[in-house]
Amino acid sequence: MDFSGAVLDVDGTVVRGDDPIPGAPSGYRRLREAGVETLFVSNNPTKTPPAYVDRLGTAGYDVTAADVITAGSVTTAYLREHHPDDDLFCLGAPGLFEQFTDAGLSTTDDVDTADAFVASIDRSFDYDDLCSALWALDRGIPFIGTDPDVVIPAAERDVPGSGAVIRAVAAVAERDPDVVLGKPSDPAIGMVRERLPYPPDECLVVGDRLDTDIALGARAGMTTVLVLSGVTDESDLAESDLDPDHVIDHLGEIDRLLD
Repeated sequence: MDFSGAVLDVDGTVVRGDDPIPGAPSGYRRLREAGVETLFVSNNPTKTPPAYVDRLGTAGYDVTAADVITAGSVTTAYLREHHPDDDLFCLGAPGLFEQFTDAGLSTTDDVDTADAFVASIDRSFDYDDLCSALWALDRGIPFIGTDPDVVIPAAERDVPGSGAVIRAVAAVAERDPDVVLGKPSDPAIGMVRERLPYPPDECLVVGDRLDTDIALGARAGMTTVLVLSGVTDESDLAESDLDPDHVIDHLGEIDRLLD
């Protein structure tokens, strides 16, 4: 069938680090030539959509900030709706704090007065942070995660992501997060549907992760396409309960669906 929209993951699907994945730029151009509106959706909470314009542009993708949604975008929108006046105790990267500040959200270092706790990727995460998270959550405040990615593709090799921090905190606090945002959460699906206002069966979701990209597409009723250019290989697929509609080696093979 003809497709009207496509959700494209970023890391592991169109780029690894700052370099394009072989074949992916040609697949992206083929989608655009076929009249398919593309939306890049990343579970990276540390960078804003404008930052992706430069990164993806350098790699050969012609995008605007309106063509990008990140876990930071989803988290900020969620907090503005549900915790607009709360003091937030956060474990996260400087880029996430900057997004909160720009959105008018308040953060605090005081675990005894914080109204909610936000956990995300934090490359300086240590034992003291784990103690602070435990003490904050012992007070029963909401526990919010930016995204579930335990491992993320990087330039040289995979590295721990937000999900690793969230799981460490959840284990020591002996409670699950109240919500984990980014893909495949309902707030992320809602933002995707706002940007791609087409019937779900006219939309593709292309990504390298079963538990986020493929899960988002399945929950949204969209056609799912797993690429084997990122963190998922054929053995992972064989062991998974999630069954993508299509499996291709890389985005450059998207012609198989369009034809």
